[in-house]
Amino acid sequence: MPRRFSVPFFQIDAFTNQAFAGNPAAVCIMEEEISPEAMLRISSEMNLSETAFVQPLAADGTRKLQWFTPTVEVPLCGHATLATSHALIRELGEEAPLRFDTLSGILTVDEEEEGWLRMDFPTDPPEEAEPPKGLLKALGCPSGTPTAVSEKLWVVRLKTENAIRKLEPDMTALAKVDLAKISSDDTPAGDPPLGVAVTAPGKAGADFVSRFFGPWVGVNEDPVTGMAHTVLGPYWMEELNATALRARQVSARGGDLRIRADGDRISISGQAVTVVKGTLEW
Repeated sequence: MPRRFSVPFFQIDAFTNQAFAGNPAAVCIMEEEISPEAMLRISSEMNLSETAFVQPLAADGTRKLQWFTPTVEVPLCGHATLATSHALIRELGEEAPLRFDTLSGILTVDEEEEGWLRMDFPTDPPEEAEPPKGLLKALGCPSGTPTAVSEKLWVVRLKTENAIRKLEPDMTALAKVDLAKISSDDTPAGDPPLGVAVTAPGKAGADFVSRFFGPWVGVNEDPVTGMAHTVLGPYWMEELNATALRARQVSARGGDLRIRADGDRISISGQAVTVVKGTLEW
């Protein structure tokens, strides 16, 4: 008889203080590890941009945390980390700070005022670079638009928030663009970035705005992308000569973030709201 599993899970809207906004993530509270293949099947069933799988507390005070899109495991996900922390602290009564063991190293999450949670991530500053062939055209951006690249993503800089909001990328063409970074000897330089963030100066309470596109990892447009702000944060901090910024991702759902520099780390803060509580069985 096949073994049956019963796993508590939550669906949580991250980077927002109201339901049905921000970025939804599923959070599975595991009692033991399951195979990556099983996690991928669950993530496909959830059909959200990311599903988080968090393990029981280990002897060293950490919890293993993994993130999956419907098609791949990813090395870092901000909104699903925020959602996981909200589930553990607000729903299950865990005490902050939390420490997670992840593919991006040890990440910590602590409480702030007004219900915000602060996540400590490695920073990933971008450098100016020529865009991959076809990227600007697929996005619908003019030729010559400034671009930069980091380890995790490409950055495309537009002039206004309105231009960001009006973008209508050709997703079929975009998914065919090769995002691989090229070294000085014209060979691929490490793993390709996960997607592209298009950004511009903000207005009305935000220092900068952005949208994030990731068809290469099975997410055409991510509503609010914490990972992208480990790149956009240092980019705009240098641009604006600031160490603390407010950001808004201007997707259809939208979301707000607070960002603060901390040496070679970066703090990204947000709020979250639980919208579903249940049990996943298979």
